[in-house]
Amino acid sequence: MSTELRNAALKYAREQKQRFLDDLIAFSAIPSVSTDPERSADVQQTAEWVAKRLEALNFDNIKIYPTAKHPVVYAENLAAGANAPTVLIYGHYDVQPAEPLDKWDSAPFEPQIRGENLYARGASDMKAQVDATINATEAIIRTSKLPVNIKFMIEGEEEIGSPNLPKFMEEHKDMLACDFALNPDTGMIAPGLPTITYALRGLAYFELRLWGPEHDLHSGVFGGAVHNPAQVLAELVAGMHDEKGRVTLPGFYDSVRPLSADERAELARLPITGEWFMANTGAPALFGEEGYTPVEQVGGRPTLEVNGLISGFTGEGSKTVLPAYAMAKISCRLVPDQNPDAVHQQLLQYLEKHAPPTVRWEVVEMASAPASISSRDSRWAKAYLQAAESAWHVKPLFKREGGSVPVVTYFQKILGVESVNIGFGLPSDNMHGPNEKLHLPTWYTGIDALIHFFFNLAGS
Repeated sequence: MSTELRNAALKYAREQKQRFLDDLIAFSAIPSVSTDPERSADVQQTAEWVAKRLEALNFDNIKIYPTAKHPVVYAENLAAGANAPTVLIYGHYDVQPAEPLDKWDSAPFEPQIRGENLYARGASDMKAQVDATINATEAIIRTSKLPVNIKFMIEGEEEIGSPNLPKFMEEHKDMLACDFALNPDTGMIAPGLPTITYALRGLAYFELRLWGPEHDLHSGVFGGAVHNPAQVLAELVAGMHDEKGRVTLPGFYDSVRPLSADERAELARLPITGEWFMANTGAPALFGEEGYTPVEQVGGRPTLEVNGLISGFTGEGSKTVLPAYAMAKISCRLVPDQNPDAVHQQLLQYLEKHAPPTVRWEVVEMASAPASISSRDSRWAKAYLQAAESAWHVKPLFKREGGSVPVVTYFQKILGVESVNIGFGLPSDNMHGPNEKLHLPTWYTGIDALIHFFFNLAGS
């Protein structure tokens, strides 16, 4: 009977492909940019859109919980009973800003299908992933009943670091109690290669601000006598790496958990080579910490990157100015056992040693999140391995992820549960960049995989 029910749900999902796509287009059209105060009403509208989708499936206890900034949507279906596993499905409905708008081939919030892809800001990261989990539950609910208990927690602040989510989770620990969490906010290596991400890097994000003279100066009159803050900033940033690609902040590597031989062998199975990075980035050559492969560098080793630089005159034409101010945005991706607060102190120590007395400076911490690592052998991970193999007919891969998903750590520390980190986005989806897209065939197969997953959980 379980096979019949599973097949009925799969058949339903395939029959509803066009409606599922129409829903996703409507979802992606809402400009839910969480960092933009002018988009607050759009963010609220998106939360309401998610709640209405769950209302249509007769979920219980649906509520849009306000936070200090953007709301969290919660809903539950516990009809499977006390003997069935309970999964907490996480997602976020907010998106990154779409700028630079002139780099888009179509308007970012006017979704457009070109070939096998849907182009829109947030289509891949992560509205399609949220919608896939809702669609999978719908397919089962409309043809039988859910074989597991499901709770949804969909937030609106992930793209700004989830500042209010920990407090929400602490205040609603009983409501959110579960056996494990499903986090579909990672992705796949390539079409046809389903992936489980078992480790995620953390984040420490800073703004480094430098001041020199009281105001911008004439570079001919004062240049050579007054230290240029732009030059100082460039020299400080350049000194944050050595010739081997290692970060030079004092003590930066002291707590880094090394990659084991077993992990390095598992990561070597991934079809991600230097050529892959070249093809997917357009970079003329690769750069990274000496002694590690590219896949190890982006998943298992910490980094320091400059995300933005501002100083002086940047408009059309020329203006001979010695700027009074310079700023750099700097992020560190962290690995297990590194502490964001410790990295903050290491950055301060570096600047105290290397910044000259000719400028004033300060460091503002913008966001932080610890790294996380999950078991590759849990019953939940095994259930998804089987589900993905059923959907794609290949053995899934395990990988480390270079990005940060703070909620995975919150699941561990606040709720005491592990998470299964999956997703159907691809490296070529241009997440956070212009022309973000979703590969629709992969998304449809992902819905099938989730249906298999929920049935597998009932039998695990």
